[in-house]
Amino acid sequence: MSGHSKWSTIKHKKGALDAKKGKLFTKLSKEIIIAAKEGSDPEMNFRLRLAIQNAKDANMPSDNIERSIKKGSGEDSGSSNFEEITYEGYGPGGTAFIVQTLTDNKNRTAAEVRSCFSKNGGNLAESGSVSWNFETKGVIDTTVVTEKIDEISMAGIDAGAIDVDVEDSNVSFYTSYQGFESVRKSLESYEAVTIDRSEIELVPNTFADVEKATALKTMKLLEKLEDLDDIQKVFSNLNITTDLVNEFQET
Repeated sequence: MSGHSKWSTIKHKKGALDAKKGKLFTKLSKEIIIAAKEGSDPEMNFRLRLAIQNAKDANMPSDNIERSIKKGSGEDSGSSNFEEITYEGYGPGGTAFIVQTLTDNKNRTAAEVRSCFSKNGGNLAESGSVSWNFETKGVIDTTVVTEKIDEISMAGIDAGAIDVDVEDSNVSFYTSYQGFESVRKSLESYEAVTIDRSEIELVPNTFADVEKATALKTMKLLEKLEDLDDIQKVFSNLNITTDLVNEFQET
């Protein structure tokens, strides 16, 4: 598993703890709400299907899921008016950041994001400054029974995966946006596979290599941004190695 995927999986597992405080469920609920605005039938709405799947993977109660769908579709009188806003910026060493938010107060969110960047060695940038280097892809992180890795890797490719990254028993599959569901469905059919995380992400076409001290500062900015309530996802072109992830966890 690449450092990027390992870091994302760590965040995912950490999210299970955040759920006790309601933080993870709040983010998942907001994603369902905004997705349901495009239609309340998950069979006809890919974004909603993915949001519901992620909520179920995090053991979010079905009542919470249904309530969020109703809020988004307008069936619930207490519907929320969330707005999607994406910010671009630079971190330490010129690393590129894309920050996706869902907010009911864009002035508050803008101030919090700007403050987080400035306090952690970065700054906001104009729209389009860094997004040109990112591409929308599906990312499916799995744990595979060791003797089945070659078989499962080929099965993922046959199902439409465009790249496979293997590290020990951790196997990450990268897909096109359109091929995401077919690859995940194929992997789910194998008993030897445990799906740890599956997301549609912005993946950089080229990565930034910076010295260790700068990389650790960049990881700190990444973590601080992710902790903000209005932040849904944060993407960076920092070359996050497994060694860097391990060292950052020790700081």
